[in-house]
This record gives sequence, structure tokens and C-alpha cells, in this order.
Amino acid sequence: MQRRKLGTQGLEVSAIGLGCMGMAGVAGMKAMYGAVDLDEAVATLHHAIDLGIDFFDTAEVYGPYANEELVGRALRGKRDRVTIATKFGFRIVDGRPQGTDSTPANVRKVCDDSLRRLGIEVIDLFYQHRVDPDVPVEETVGAMAELVQAGKVRFLGLSEAAPETIRRAHMVHPISALQSEYSLWERTVEPDILPTCRELGIGFVPYSPLGRGFLTGQVQRAEDYAEGDYRRNDPRYQGENFDANMRAVAVVTAVAERHGAVPAQVALAWLLHQGDDIVPIPGTKRRTRLAENARAAELRLTAGDLAELEAAAPVGGTAGARYGNPAMMAMVRR
Repeated sequence: MQRRKLGTQGLEVSAIGLGCMGMAGVAGMKAMYGAVDLDEAVATLHHAIDLGIDFFDTAEVYGPYANEELVGRALRGKRDRVTIATKFGFRIVDGRPQGTDSTPANVRKVCDDSLRRLGIEVIDLFYQHRVDPDVPVEETVGAMAELVQAGKVRFLGLSEAAPETIRRAHMVHPISALQSEYSLWERTVEPDILPTCRELGIGFVPYSPLGRGFLTGQVQRAEDYAEGDYRRNDPRYQGENFDANMRAVAVVTAVAERHGAVPAQVALAWLLHQGDDIVPIPGTKRRTRLAENARAAELRLTAGDLAELEAAAPVGGTAGARYGNPAMMAMVRR
């Protein structure tokens, strides 16, 4: 597995990471993308290390708490071989997120709680999960910087932040990575957010790099998923949006067939071709999918492939809103 640098402070990870959210999802959607076999999830985490994937992404709110505990148990005894990223930033009440909380007191509390759940002495990459409109980012990052000074955190990150917020945060303490949704079907970071990161020397970590599974081509319409599955309420999986988006996936599939690959590998390879400062974290809870994703790092797309994909999935070209819940959309680009 190739390796890439995130930021300018010395963080280096595998070119493809592993998003762990699906192994224990957000409250109310424990099986966000289908049922979870916990034994297989643990085996997937172990197999990732065997494949050279050493960058694991979790968060306090996943579960909540259960995801960090699972990752911690699975990686016990393997600490020197992995880079663990986790996130804070939600106010969790009775097991459910109730808005944001990036007060310095909560930053410190979540750090200590996450260290305990993960069973580690230092968090490699600590992200603010969503920008808190009620707390100046300077205060939040100031508290995060104190954790670095205390030896509890190695590197700092933000998630779904707007360009001006990124700049303000970076002035307080170097930000090593911005995590935001980015894929062939969600490219709205390209005009301003990605250029801001590059200007400041901040690495970019795309979550949902497979378009919440859509870019695999192995999907159903929203109404065909079980209750509790995130995709039931995803506007891009619904009605005419589904049909329009599948036309773009047909192009991804055609490119994959020319390379003897699968669509997911093309989608990941496209992201890797966008710059060596990009490290996607596709989520999976099965070893077979993990191995497919890992092989994407070896796939070389031609200029013709890239042009064809650009035409099929331009910036803003995906049909349907990014979120069905307006409150979720209000939390991004703050």
C-alpha cells in the first residue's frame, strides 16, 4: 500500500484508510448500511492491517461510544501499527446527539473519554466533527492545541468546515487534515474548500468516497432498503434522482470493465488521481469489500478515463439534495 502525507506536521498514513462508522452507526441508525456481524467487523479491521491499511476513522458519536470501543478492542496489541483518528463536537443526551458542543470543557472531556474507550494513550488525529456556531473556532482549536501540548493528541483536524473557518483555525494551531464528503457524486468542495486546504498545506480526507455506496453500482432504490437504513431517506436514492444518478454510475462501470476492475475501485482511483494530498476512507465491515477497495490504489486511470468520468459526473451534476434532513445540511460548510 502506498503512503501519503496529511498536512505539514509529519502525519503519514496509508493512501486509503478505513471508515469504521458502518460497524456501529450513529444513534437511531445502528445498522446504517445493513446488518453488522461484529466478528466479521473485527476480522475486517485486522485484515486491513495485513493489507497495509493503517489509518482508521471513528468518532464519539458513532454508536454513540460503541464504535470507539469496538475499534479499541480490535486494535489492542496492534497500536504500533495503526493511526487512529476520532472526532468530537456533538452534545450527546440519553444516547442521542442533540446539536453541537465544541466548548473547551467538552473538547477536554471527550478526549479523555475517547482515550479510555479506545484503550490508547494518545489520539493520532483529533477532529472537530462539526463546527459549532456558538463557540468561536479559535476557542475550540485552542483547547485542542492544549491537548497536543499535554501529549494526549498528536495532530488536529476539522470536518465539514468552510474556507474562512479553516483559515481561522489554522492560525491558532496547524490543521493537518480536513475531513469532508468528497466523491464523484459530491464534488462541491472543489471550487473553494479544497483550494483553501492546498493553500494552507492541509491534507484532505474524503468520507463517503463511494457516494454512500451508490458508486459501487450494487444498490437498490430507497424504498427497497429496510427501516433504519440511511439510504431509505437519501434523496439521491429516490425516484427520478435514482435513475439519473445510475446513468452516471453506468459510465463508472464502463471504465471499470476496461480495466478489469469494479466500479468502487474506479471511484476510489479517481479520488486518488485528484492529488497526492487526498486520502479517502471508504467504509466497509466485510473483508471482501476491504480487499477490493485496497486494490484501487494500484489502478491507473488514463487521461481519457478521467475525461469520461468528468463529463458523466461534473461538479453539481448529481441529482438530488445531499441530505434529506435540512438540519444535517445546515451543519456543513460552517
